[in-house]
Amino acid sequence: MKIIGSLAAICAVVWIVAAIHPLDRQAWILENLLLIIFVIVLFFGHRRLELSTTSYFLLAAFIILHIVGAHYTYTRMPLGLWAKDSFGLSRNHYDRFAHGAFGFLLVFPVRELLLRFSGISRRWSFWLAPAIILAVSGFFEIIESVVAELVAPGKGVEWLGGQGDEWDAQNDMLSALIGSLFMMAVVALTERKRTLR
Repeated sequence: MKIIGSLAAICAVVWIVAAIHPLDRQAWILENLLLIIFVIVLFFGHRRLELSTTSYFLLAAFIILHIVGAHYTYTRMPLGLWAKDSFGLSRNHYDRFAHGAFGFLLVFPVRELLLRFSGISRRWSFWLAPAIILAVSGFFEIIESVVAELVAPGKGVEWLGGQGDEWDAQNDMLSALIGSLFMMAVVALTERKRTLR
């Protein structure tokens, strides 16, 4: 329980610091609305969810990545701009990195919840957890599109930070799926090694 409190405190400090002069206040507010709802659900549901310490570390890592991305906006994140300039990339890939991290970091707790509450087999959990990540990623892309039309009518992909990529939403979803499948491969190999001992 101390670890959960410590992780929550670290995330809160990062959020407070990031709330000071974000590059785009309107985008920052919109990016943080869903995060705040997510954190409230975690706060009030953590006793019922009974996630492992590993899951809470992974959740905290994603929350921090998101907080930093929202502060700078995903398209103007300095680390992504540095990589773009240094390696001659066509875009700031922090957005894709964050979507991949969404899949990689959140699929573990999703699988944990599936195993605890759904009754599915361990084998099926390796496939269903990434499917849930893909579905949630798609749902968020739809929400982003609706919000973009409400907030910036006619600007669509550019307001969303598509950086000229008409397939940005699909590529973001693919990044999340790849991240989740990679984590499931790591978990499967780790569990297999344990059973062979």
